[in-house]
Amino acid sequence: MLRVCNLNTCPFGICTQNETLRKRFSGKPEYVINYLKYVAQDLREIMARLGFHTVDEMVGRSDRLKQRESAANWKAAEVDLDRLLFRPYTDTEVGHRCLHRQKHNIGETLDMSKLVRMCKPALDCKKTIRARLRIQNTNRVTGTILGSEITRRYGEEGLPEDTIKLSFVGSAGQSFGAFIPKGLTLSLEGDANDYLGKGLSGGRLMVFPSREVSFAAEANVIIGNVACFGATGGEVYINGQAGERFCVRNSGATAVVEGIGNHGCEYMTGGRAVILGKIGRNFAAGMSGGVAYVLDMQPELCNRDLVELEKLEDAAEQDEVKAIVERHLEFTGSPLAKRLLDTWEDTVQRFTKVIPREYKAMMLNIARFKAEGHSDAEARRLAFMEGNG
Repeated sequence: MLRVCNLNTCPFGICTQNETLRKRFSGKPEYVINYLKYVAQDLREIMARLGFHTVDEMVGRSDRLKQRESAANWKAAEVDLDRLLFRPYTDTEVGHRCLHRQKHNIGETLDMSKLVRMCKPALDCKKTIRARLRIQNTNRVTGTILGSEITRRYGEEGLPEDTIKLSFVGSAGQSFGAFIPKGLTLSLEGDANDYLGKGLSGGRLMVFPSREVSFAAEANVIIGNVACFGATGGEVYINGQAGERFCVRNSGATAVVEGIGNHGCEYMTGGRAVILGKIGRNFAAGMSGGVAYVLDMQPELCNRDLVELEKLEDAAEQDEVKAIVERHLEFTGSPLAKRLLDTWEDTVQRFTKVIPREYKAMMLNIARFKAEGHSDAEARRLAFMEGNG
């Protein structure tokens, strides 16, 4: 009810490891066990009244359901469920439940048919791999299975940076580069569908149009919606615009894009987003961590319930943003990035820093404890304890 389950500050002592708060919870594990036993007993009694011995026997038996004749809500009373509850066959083995495993054809994906085999020397011996391939929008989650093979072998550490660099040409399907770990770099000359970089966990993604195009990349959408959703680390460089919900729930990745749709950086908890173009409405809604740097920002499009808008004035921070834009130019050849860097003294004045208020306070506390001589980990622990004091 209080919506703080993720903050370790649950006042009821349930969703927290804080010993002081946990004392407020009077429940015991045995109570939960007892509750579930009664749930199972109730289910057995209901099944017995209906004539079923197992849960499996009930699946698909819509003939044993009926619609309530009197509904409290007038809209519900007008709903006719006869077609949903109709059972065309008496034989329960005909199409009323899952009878056959679905064929996902995973073995036919680009990863399984080509990439994993191609990159075996890197997977087995950390040898450098470079390749250029065609891609089309029926190739979904490209790089994900390859990334999982890296993680199986090397865990969170992954491979050394750019051990595997794959360059694609064409239109990528959904979830291009989803979940890819450290050591895997994917570049795409073309465009991509939704969920690019979903769950990115240390890898690097670059998307840019063909060098032969006549249009201005920064004025056109090149990737779909919900890019970098739930990313935990890594880098993304987009020479063009993204759709809606860019960097939603980003918690650690650095992402650069040249314009986005509505709801950008929604529920973001960490990482950095550099927006070198227009944003849509409801920007930064629910943003509780991380930082966004927006060029020529329109403040009225920002949801300011949790965030503050500041000028980018700190010299060190200005250098960090400049370095990110330089990498954007290096990896994508963005004409916009080049123009901005050529006039950087004017460009840097055009940035607005979007930072959550509580996150800013926590970062200041961490910096204070580090200045007192504490290690980074200890400074974070002390700042957290002080914030929950």
